[in-house]
Amino acid sequence: MAAFILRRLSSSILVLFCAASLTFLLSISQKGGPFEKEKLSEKAKAEKLRQHELDGPKWWQLVRYQRRLLGGDLNVSLRYKDRTVAEVLAQKLPNSLVLGMCAFVIASLGGVATGFAAAMRKGTLVDLAAMFFALAAISVPTFITGPVMVAVFGLWLKMLPIGGFGSWLHLVMPSVCLALPFMAYVARLMRNSLLDVMNLHHMRTAKAKGLGEAAVLLRHGMKMAVLPVVTYLGPMAAYVLTGSFVVESVFNISGVGGVFVNAIQNADCFLLTGAVLVYAGLIVFFNFIVDVLYTFLDKRIQLHA
Repeated sequence: MAAFILRRLSSSILVLFCAASLTFLLSISQKGGPFEKEKLSEKAKAEKLRQHELDGPKWWQLVRYQRRLLGGDLNVSLRYKDRTVAEVLAQKLPNSLVLGMCAFVIASLGGVATGFAAAMRKGTLVDLAAMFFALAAISVPTFITGPVMVAVFGLWLKMLPIGGFGSWLHLVMPSVCLALPFMAYVARLMRNSLLDVMNLHHMRTAKAKGLGEAAVLLRHGMKMAVLPVVTYLGPMAAYVLTGSFVVESVFNISGVGGVFVNAIQNADCFLLTGAVLVYAGLIVFFNFIVDVLYTFLDKRIQLHA
C-alpha cells in the first residue's frame, strides 16, 4: 500500500504540473490580452505585461510561470486587483464545496436507492417510473430546472428562499438542482449493474437455498453491483465540488463556477490556471480514493506499486 501511494503521489504531481502548464499556455495563446479592455496606451500595456511576466515569447512566459508554480506561487489575479489567485480561490471555494457535498450526498444515495428499487421491480410501474425520472433528469438542463424550481418552490409556494447563501434552507434547491442529472446517471448504472449481478451463478445458488431476492442482493450482490457506481462517483465528486456556473448564477451563489467564467472572459491566465489546478487536483484525489475503495469492495482486486 505504501509503495502504491508513493507511486500515485509522484504521478499525480506530474499530472497536475502538466495540466497547469498546458492550461496556462493555451490561455496566453488566445487572441487579445488581459488588458485589451482597459483604455491604456501601448506603452502602459507593455509595462503591465512586463510587471506580470507576460512579455516575451510564449515559451519564456511559460517557463517563468512554471518556476513560480514549483515554488507554490499561483501569482496574482489580473481580474481581482491586488489579490492573489490563492486568496480568490480560498474565498470562493468553501461555498462551492458545501453546495457540492450536499449535491454529492443527494446524487449518490438517491441514485443508488432509485436504481435498487427499479432493479427489484423490473418491468413494473416502479421500474418504468424510475427510468422515466432518470431520463427526464438527464435530458432537462439545469438552466431550465433551476428557474422552474425557483418559480414553484420559491415564488409560488414560498417554501424555500430563492437565492443567496445563508442557512441550510438556502442549500435545498441549488443542491437538488445540481444533483438531479448525476442522481439519474447513478440510478441507471445501479439498476443495470444489479440486473447483471442477479444473473450470476452464485446469486442463483443463493436464491436456490431459500434466500429472498432482496436478501441475496444486499448480502452478496451489492458489493459487486456498486463497483461501476463507485467508478462514476470519483469524477462526479470533483465536478459537483467545484460547483456549476449555471446553478450558482440562478441561485445567486458566489463560487468557483463563476471564477472559471470570469477568468475566461477577462483573459486572466493566472486565475484560470489556478481554478483548473483545483479541479484537476480533486479529480486525481477522488480517483485515488476510488482505487482504494475497490480493494475493500472486491477482494480479488489488489493494489500494486
